[in-house]
Amino acid sequence: MKNKNLTLVLILIAVMLTVVTIWSQIRTAPTPNPQEEIVTEKPMNTTKTEIVTTYGTIELELWQDLAPKTVANFIKLSSENYYNGTYFHRVIPDFMIQGGCPNTKDADRSNDGRGDPGYKFEDECYNNGAEITGVIKDQAAAEVVWNKLIVPHMQNNRTPNAEIDALVKECQSSRALTPLMKHTVDYFHEKTGITDKIYAQILKASVAYGTLCMANSGPNTNGSQFFIVTKKEGASWLDGKHTVFGKVTKGMDVVHKIESLPRDKNDNPNPENQAFITGISFPK
Repeated sequence: MKNKNLTLVLILIAVMLTVVTIWSQIRTAPTPNPQEEIVTEKPMNTTKTEIVTTYGTIELELWQDLAPKTVANFIKLSSENYYNGTYFHRVIPDFMIQGGCPNTKDADRSNDGRGDPGYKFEDECYNNGAEITGVIKDQAAAEVVWNKLIVPHMQNNRTPNAEIDALVKECQSSRALTPLMKHTVDYFHEKTGITDKIYAQILKASVAYGTLCMANSGPNTNGSQFFIVTKKEGASWLDGKHTVFGKVTKGMDVVHKIESLPRDKNDNPNPENQAFITGISFPK
């Protein structure tokens, strides 16, 4: 019985590693999405915030209209001094700086980037457009099927449907979601057992220069970690993969100082160069 249970656990781990691997491959490939519509207007309701670091102060505005749960989470953690004493543990020139990991408070650098507040919550990247039914016609529809039907099915079933499992492996082999287009949406509803309607996704905001975004390890795995984009052209290949919930209004010079800090092979600033967060406030 112990061997049988161990086998089931190993199968589950292998399945989830496959799902994460495919997500990682897809998220790094810039793919045009004809069903996406990007919100370009400035959100109506904003909250001012200041992140005080050992390299200076970064002023931002948070966009609660676009990402209410994400903004509320950031405000809650900040108000509890959760971020105080953490440092930006991943800095990549001409890309971004990432912080918010509670593990950076200990002396073990190997666990930096793996911490969270003890919970995860959903992405707020899109608004719903038209319902997706019938034939899966393009990459955008395939990604919705993947995120809304296949990923939850794989996460919630120790022994997933054999046909779905085979399709996941086929997607991994081809490094694309094209294999999903052989079937209809009804097929995936039936095989996954998930009957909720799915919709085309209208992108709320692009991962642009100076934006504040949630870091994650896949769909709906937000916790406390965030990043600020330093690439002048933005990082459009991450659109829809990370919740955008604000932008820097002053202090990008501080952000650029942090992105240029001497770092190790894991892009973690050397101990003598770490940029600590000493406080986050919300001035009126």
